[in-house]
Amino acid sequence: MNKGDRIEILIEDMSFEGQGIGRWEGIVVFVPHTVPGDKALAEITKVKKNYCFSRLVEIIEESPDRIDEFDCESCDKGCGGCVYSKLSYEGQLKLKEHQVREKIARLGGIEDPLIRPIIGMNEDDNEGMGPYRYRNKAQFPVSTGGIITRKGGIVENLGEPAVGFYKNKSHQVVDCPDCYIQSMAAMAAADALRTFMEEDNITAWDPKWEKGLIRHLIVKTGFMTKAVMVILVINGKGIPNAQKLVEMLDDAVYEAGYNLESVAININKEANSKEIMGDDTQIIAGSNVISDMIGDLTFEISPTSFYQVNPVQVTRLYDTVHRYCEFDSYAEPPVIMDLYCGVGTIGLYCADKAEAVVGIEVVKDAVVNANRNAVVNSIVNARFIQGKAEEILPEYISGNNSSDEQLTDQLRRSRIAIMDPPRAGSKPELLDAIAESNVDRIIYVSCDPATLGRDIKYLESIRFEFCEATPVDMFPWTGHVETVCLLSRKDK
Repeated sequence: MNKGDRIEILIEDMSFEGQGIGRWEGIVVFVPHTVPGDKALAEITKVKKNYCFSRLVEIIEESPDRIDEFDCESCDKGCGGCVYSKLSYEGQLKLKEHQVREKIARLGGIEDPLIRPIIGMNEDDNEGMGPYRYRNKAQFPVSTGGIITRKGGIVENLGEPAVGFYKNKSHQVVDCPDCYIQSMAAMAAADALRTFMEEDNITAWDPKWEKGLIRHLIVKTGFMTKAVMVILVINGKGIPNAQKLVEMLDDAVYEAGYNLESVAININKEANSKEIMGDDTQIIAGSNVISDMIGDLTFEISPTSFYQVNPVQVTRLYDTVHRYCEFDSYAEPPVIMDLYCGVGTIGLYCADKAEAVVGIEVVKDAVVNANRNAVVNSIVNARFIQGKAEEILPEYISGNNSSDEQLTDQLRRSRIAIMDPPRAGSKPELLDAIAESNVDRIIYVSCDPATLGRDIKYLESIRFEFCEATPVDMFPWTGHVETVCLLSRKDK
């Protein structure tokens, strides 16, 4: 196959970035703007050893799963968020379930893995909006297309403020007046910031010159409580005329049907930082936290703490975790490790029949929230400690750290390990420590089927075996999927 060749190809899969994938004489071909089931005419643009890139010439035959109803102006401008916007929701669920099965089989080395039917969103979910407006956290990069320094040192924006999302594989911000998967509170806050920056000539971060003030807008929304927290990530000490901005945010959020309860600034002056937020967070209006509910439990959320983004699906996700615990199979209530515990949501959700829950989390504010959440919900058998799970757990399991005898005893006697690591997956030293403990069941919650498959293969080599997995569609219209995986100790 050569550059410039034209081929007719059937699209069978989609990439994480939303490109259709087909095979031509055994070679993988990526075809943009296609969905599984499309028959396309593609022109080869780049040839690699085992795969090729192409451009779409025309769609010869449309897939039955292709749709045009997701009519988003920002997607048309290149927003890289909703990469599955041309694929029906039923088609998305089929695709994601297939991707989880394929990754666990190929990367995990599991022949014919047992994958339960994916748990998707229903039409009557989310106050009748189904798989739309489901996100309780929006993270908007902010840009004005650059800044210019005039005579006298006056800094001005080159263009109008854009509050939106990055184009795919770039850091160019696409302005997004509305986003179909974000809450109305988030979009109202984005519009208020846009107006404020225009009226007061507030600059946005320009990575080229490493100048400018506003870097990101983060909005957290309590779907059950209607409480909203706004965090402004800035390259500076403060925001000029901040009180005016707070009032504009308050009015906009209220008109959207929510209540603004907290406004914070987060200072990030690192020019080449890969992290969105810096270490210094200051509340400039309202409270330090907002609250929301999962099931019957109330949780407090701080500016830096992790909280699952889809409140409808998170209950189904946690119900799956709870079911995998199968408490009744134990003669005595088990001790549960909650690793990468965040604000304690999963561990507290499963604490009802456990002897004790011990959570480990690296983010200090999240640990404070987790222990506070235990108190708020009158849960007395849970405790949460700060640190890297891959460092703390091996110390206690090996006996190198005996500073807390009760903690050492609980970790060593744990029968269930629940883990919800970041996209990069778990460190081998943590998995080794779990294998050296008394744990006979691992419940692995993953947002990346590839790293899940990798970690399953490692766990299979150190005393555990794959039982089954259940995908949960936490992120409709995107290439992401959450998976709850159950593994058990081979000799048990």
